Amino acid sequence: MSPDLLTALIVGAGLFGIGLYGALSQTNLVMIMMGVELILAGALVNLVAFWRFLHPGSYAGQMFVLIVMTVMAVEMAVGFGVAIARFRARGSVEMEEARELKG
Repeated sequence: MSPDLLTALIVGAGLFGIGLYGALSQTNLVMIMMGVELILAGALVNLVAFWRFLHPGSYAGQMFVLIVMTVMAVEMAVGFGVAIARFRARGSVEMEEARELKG
Protein backbone atom coordinates (compact mmCIF):
# COMPACT_ATOMS: atom_id res chain seq x y z
CA MET A 1 0.00 0.00 0.00
CA SER A 2 1.14 3.49 -0.74
CA PRO A 3 1.66 5.96 2.12
CA ASP A 4 -1.16 8.18 0.82
CA LEU A 5 -3.64 5.31 0.88
CA LEU A 6 -2.54 4.27 4.36
CA THR A 7 -2.90 7.83 5.66
CA ALA A 8 -6.39 8.17 4.18
CA LEU A 9 -7.47 4.82 5.62
CA ILE A 10 -6.18 5.77 9.07
CA VAL A 11 -8.07 9.09 8.93
CA GLY A 12 -11.23 7.31 7.72
CA ALA A 13 -10.96 4.67 10.45
CA GLY A 14 -10.43 7.40 13.05
CA LEU A 15 -13.53 9.29 11.91
CA PHE A 16 -15.53 6.08 11.87
CA GLY A 17 -14.39 5.12 15.37
CA ILE A 18 -15.09 8.56 16.85
CA GLY A 19 -18.50 8.61 15.20
CA LEU A 20 -19.34 5.12 16.45
CA TYR A 21 -18.37 6.05 19.99
CA GLY A 22 -20.38 9.28 19.74
CA ALA A 23 -23.48 7.57 18.37
CA LEU A 24 -23.46 4.79 20.94
CA SER A 25 -22.50 6.77 24.04
CA GLN A 26 -24.83 9.76 23.76
CA THR A 27 -28.47 10.09 24.73
CA ASN A 28 -29.15 13.43 23.03
CA LEU A 29 -30.70 13.08 19.56
CA VAL A 30 -28.56 15.84 18.06
CA MET A 31 -25.33 14.24 19.34
CA ILE A 32 -26.40 10.84 17.99
CA MET A 33 -27.02 12.40 14.57
CA MET A 34 -23.58 14.02 14.68
CA GLY A 35 -22.05 10.62 15.43
CA VAL A 36 -23.87 9.07 12.48
CA GLU A 37 -22.57 11.86 10.24
CA LEU A 38 -19.01 11.16 11.38
CA ILE A 39 -19.50 7.45 10.64
CA LEU A 40 -20.65 8.28 7.13
CA ALA A 41 -17.79 10.74 6.64
CA GLY A 42 -15.26 8.08 7.62
CA ALA A 43 -16.80 5.61 5.22
CA LEU A 44 -16.70 8.20 2.43
CA VAL A 45 -13.04 9.00 3.08
CA ASN A 46 -12.23 5.30 2.76
CA LEU A 47 -14.35 5.01 -0.38
CA VAL A 48 -12.52 7.87 -2.08
CA ALA A 49 -9.13 6.53 -0.98
CA PHE A 50 -9.80 3.06 -2.38
CA TRP A 51 -11.35 4.47 -5.57
CA ARG A 52 -8.34 6.71 -6.13
CA PHE A 53 -5.97 3.79 -5.46
CA LEU A 54 -7.76 1.35 -7.79
CA HIS A 55 -8.89 3.75 -10.56
CA PRO A 56 -6.58 6.80 -10.53
CA GLY A 57 -7.92 8.24 -13.79
CA SER A 58 -11.62 7.95 -13.01
CA TYR A 59 -13.63 10.59 -11.20
CA ALA A 60 -16.80 8.55 -10.75
CA GLY A 61 -15.94 7.90 -7.09
CA GLN A 62 -15.82 11.59 -6.32
CA MET A 63 -19.18 12.12 -8.03
CA PHE A 64 -20.67 9.29 -5.96
CA VAL A 65 -19.33 10.93 -2.80
CA LEU A 66 -20.94 14.26 -3.74
CA ILE A 67 -24.29 12.53 -4.19
CA VAL A 68 -23.95 10.75 -0.84
CA MET A 69 -22.99 14.02 0.87
CA THR A 70 -26.16 15.61 -0.55
CA VAL A 71 -28.21 12.76 0.88
CA MET A 72 -26.40 13.23 4.21
CA ALA A 73 -27.37 16.91 4.25
CA VAL A 74 -31.02 16.04 3.57
CA GLU A 75 -30.90 13.42 6.32
CA MET A 76 -29.56 15.99 8.79
CA ALA A 77 -32.25 18.50 7.81
CA VAL A 78 -34.99 15.93 8.41
CA GLY A 79 -33.36 14.81 11.66
CA PHE A 80 -33.11 18.36 12.96
CA GLY A 81 -36.75 18.91 11.97
CA VAL A 82 -37.75 15.88 14.05
CA ALA A 83 -35.59 17.12 16.94
CA ILE A 84 -37.15 20.59 16.82
CA ALA A 85 -40.67 19.13 16.72
CA ARG A 86 -39.80 16.84 19.64
CA PHE A 87 -38.33 19.74 21.62
CA ARG A 88 -41.38 21.92 21.02
CA ALA A 89 -43.76 19.15 22.03
CA ARG A 90 -41.91 17.72 25.05
CA GLY A 91 -39.19 20.23 25.92
CA SER A 92 -36.35 17.74 25.51
CA VAL A 93 -34.50 15.78 22.84
CA GLU A 94 -33.15 13.08 25.16
CA MET A 95 -33.69 9.61 23.73
CA GLU A 96 -34.55 8.03 27.08
CA GLU A 97 -37.63 10.24 27.26
CA ALA A 98 -38.83 9.10 23.83
CA ARG A 99 -40.12 5.71 25.03
CA GLU A 100 -43.71 6.88 24.95
CA LEU A 101 -43.55 7.61 21.23
CA LYS A 102 -45.75 5.36 19.16
CA GLY A 103 -45.85 4.89 15.45
